[in-house]
Amino acid sequence: MFNNIPSQFLLIGSTVMAVVMGMIVMIVRLRSQKKPVTTKKIIIPPIAMSTGAVMFLLPEFRVEPTQIVEAVIVGLLFSTVLIATSKFEMRDNTIYMKQSKAFPFILIGLLVLRIILKLVFSNNLDVTELGGMFFILAFSMILPWRLAMLIRFKKLQKTQLTA
Repeated sequence: MFNNIPSQFLLIGSTVMAVVMGMIVMIVRLRSQKKPVTTKKIIIPPIAMSTGAVMFLLPEFRVEPTQIVEAVIVGLLFSTVLIATSKFEMRDNTIYMKQSKAFPFILIGLLVLRIILKLVFSNNLDVTELGGMFFILAFSMILPWRLAMLIRFKKLQKTQLTA
């Protein structure tokens, strides 16, 4: 399916898309800090992202078990940074994300690191296989982050109800 497209075009296109998606995530996250948090707003991103796993139906995107483990480990490591910087606060008896001045820089740093890793590994791996690995990495990053957010949110919600 992707054999007719030169790999450098796929690499450039996927890198541009990663930058665009990173910017969208940053804008959405910064705007969301101005609105109350809900359970739905926490759980929808990983559910919506999970639909991307359909890519693995195509043989070009399938990865080896060791590559899956590597991508999951890196994703889990990246998630710890997001978990550490995602805090909630009460304002007017409502739960909001606490604004973090470091968060935009962390997102940019993760994006830059992801692009560097992609460029380094693109010499040894097919671009579509690399895309599969980066999907696994991203999902392994967002799922624990959002689960941690949900747990913290529910705890804060519970204390709010008992107060």
